[in-house]
Order: sequence, then C-alpha cells, then structure tokens
Amino acid sequence: MDNQVYYEEFNMENPLPPLTKPPVDKIQLVKYAGASGDFNPLHYMDEVGQMAGTGGVIAHGMLIMGFVGQAVTRWIPNRNLKRLAVRFVDITKPGDKITVTGKIVDKQIKEGLGIITGEVIAADQNGGVKIKGMFEASLPLKEHGGKIKEVF
Repeated sequence: MDNQVYYEEFNMENPLPPLTKPPVDKIQLVKYAGASGDFNPLHYMDEVGQMAGTGGVIAHGMLIMGFVGQAVTRWIPNRNLKRLAVRFVDITKPGDKITVTGKIVDKQIKEGLGIITGEVIAADQNGGVKIKGMFEASLPLKEHGGKIKEVF
C-alpha cells in the first residue's frame, strides 16, 4: 500500500477490511519452504505429521504470520508501521482458508503524532483462531497538514 492514510481515518472498534487467502495447499507449503529455508518435513510429509501427532502436514507458522503482515500493510502503509507482534495459537492444515481481521483498539496523539494500536486475528473457515496479534502505527494528522515527525 503506497497511498497516504491519516490518523483521523481510523475509528475505534470499527473493523478493518478482512483479508481472506485461498485455502493453504501443499504446493504453497513446499514453495514457502524453499523461500524461507525451513525444510522441516512436518510441512510437506504426511507420515512425519502422523508421527508427530498433528494428523499430517501442517503449515509453517511464519507463513500464516505473513498473511497477518500482508493484511496490516493493506490497512497501514509499511512506512508507518512501528510494531507488529503475534502469538501463535493453533496449527494450520492444508485446506484451511485463513481470514485476517482487525480493529483499532487505541488512538492517541503524542508529540504531534497520531498513534494507533490495533488487534489482529487470523482464523480458519470454521472460526478456529491460528494467530492473535497487535500492531502499532504512527500516522500523520490531517489537521497538521499531514506533517509527521519521526520519533521512533
């Protein structure tokens, strides 16, 4: 996202536009393994998942975190994002369709900066939560002509 957004455009408790990804598939997991260097066979060999007690292959947690990062940077330009933190809650399996939702939970103006804090959740098609997280961003204020000073 390259367009400028302003502090005043975000309202407390209003949902942010959800991001829904296509169902996770084994080809995606193999591609992610190649891109990330994480070749743990748990992510591409069912028999390893069976032995590990997961019932088969599971997705890389960092892949699902990547979906969260993609959603957040659709809402907030990357240059304004100051913090993204997540907690992994449950495993994701091939076939799961992940939707990332979020909302603003705090807004403050500090030293001429618009600081927003949001919560994010990545969940599957059945509502099973995979990741919970938060983000913080520093946004320009419309009332100050969009000027923002960097203090982080």
